[in-house]
Amino acid sequence: MSIRLYNTLTRRKEEFEPREPGKVAMYVCGPTVYNHIHIGNGRTFLTFDVIRRYLTWRGLEVRFIQNITDVDDKIINRANEEGLSAAQVAETYTAAFRKAMEDFGIQRPTVQPMATQMISPMIGMVERLIGNGHAYVVEGDVYFSVRSFPDYGKLSGHDIDDLLSGARVDIDERKRDPLDFALWKAAKPGEPHWSSPWGEGRPGWHLECSVMAEVELGVPFDIHGGGSDLIFPHHENEIAQSEAATGKPFAHYWLHGGMLQINAEKMSKSLGNFMLLRDVLAEYPASVVRLLMLQTHYRSPLDFSSDRLDEAVTAYERVLNLVRNMRWARTAEVGGDGASDVDRAALASALKEVRAKFVNEMDDDFNTAGAIGAVFELGRAGNAFVAENQSVLAAPDRELLLNAESLVTELLAVLGIDTVEAGRETSDLSPDVVELARQLAGYEGDDPAAAIHALTAARSVARAEKNWAAADAVRDGLALIGITVEDTPQGPRVNYRARG
Repeated sequence: MSIRLYNTLTRRKEEFEPREPGKVAMYVCGPTVYNHIHIGNGRTFLTFDVIRRYLTWRGLEVRFIQNITDVDDKIINRANEEGLSAAQVAETYTAAFRKAMEDFGIQRPTVQPMATQMISPMIGMVERLIGNGHAYVVEGDVYFSVRSFPDYGKLSGHDIDDLLSGARVDIDERKRDPLDFALWKAAKPGEPHWSSPWGEGRPGWHLECSVMAEVELGVPFDIHGGGSDLIFPHHENEIAQSEAATGKPFAHYWLHGGMLQINAEKMSKSLGNFMLLRDVLAEYPASVVRLLMLQTHYRSPLDFSSDRLDEAVTAYERVLNLVRNMRWARTAEVGGDGASDVDRAALASALKEVRAKFVNEMDDDFNTAGAIGAVFELGRAGNAFVAENQSVLAAPDRELLLNAESLVTELLAVLGIDTVEAGRETSDLSPDVVELARQLAGYEGDDPAAAIHALTAARSVARAEKNWAAADAVRDGLALIGITVEDTPQGPRVNYRARG
């Protein structure tokens, strides 16, 4: 099955055919750096991180460009509020954005240009648009003439005659038409500005993406991405100015992610449900947040809440324990005649089927929910195999379990979900385990690993003596610090809860 994706421009799924075989040119709108990004921004950046990861995993070479808007009205307003320069505000929140992306496991773009680094080519595009009659100058401002571009509205589906001045469309009586938008803004006192043929000023918000994409990728390029809130007017305006300037299509495929809600309500500061990505990541592992978001198709609305995060913690624990279960079974010091041919064939078949299903789901417009479901299907098959055969495993079974463990790790890595936690060192554990061992097992050392061993040994003795109260005290104490004990024919096995 070939990769198919939903193209906002044509309003249907299409087979993906990159302009150059084996290579993908991809542009995704980045942040305006005037504040910390919120969890909705995080979902958008996660969506295109996973799309990029999957295309790379499928053997394509992806050139991924994402801009940073470091000059804008919002940045200037924030600077005035804080008594700082616009450059200082932009620098602070650019660093914060990059830190949040790193913490969220988002891969760095191939190139991440800043708006202030592209002033000269932006001026060049404005000159082209004035020269071919698509833009006009008014007292140092330059506006794009929307009605000069007959295809305006083709992305959003709006009829130009029905459109009214709306979000991010400035009302200015000097404009020939209310829908005309600024390509260049004349300088105001105290604002950042650059020299241009029309006087000192700065670029309009829409202009930078068109210019950066053309400079870094050439046009037409393959994929343009962003949140669905950018379809109009931002992406509509990008298409108009780019295609008017070049006479070529701007991008072949337009992908847009759905909006995020908090407890089924639109996220907003006025409702008091505004959540910053950095604050969520301070409480939950990045892989938990990714797992929650990826369980909903990227084009669908996502309901985000603390309850759903806690459910994702449980789901992530299932993932980690699946990996631990297979790792433990294949390394346990037991041996036997081996699993039955039927059981072995069933797990081997599950490996092939799960890989194929994962690919089919992701090829179908990057259906991460279905892809995650495939991984959990393998988990059920792997756990069933271990439960049935853990006391008789032979070398072929251990190899099969290694293949299963590797496949789970590989497929989850495509989604940026980490399984390293499944094998983390006991030195990472809370020091509370040492204190618990002193109280319940008479332990006198300081090593967490030895403390856990002392606790499990004490629990085994208590169980043998039918001292259920003492055994339960150990079990419950470990559970409070994120450690569970599972009794198996080969002895107690320790599992660790995903860290928050």
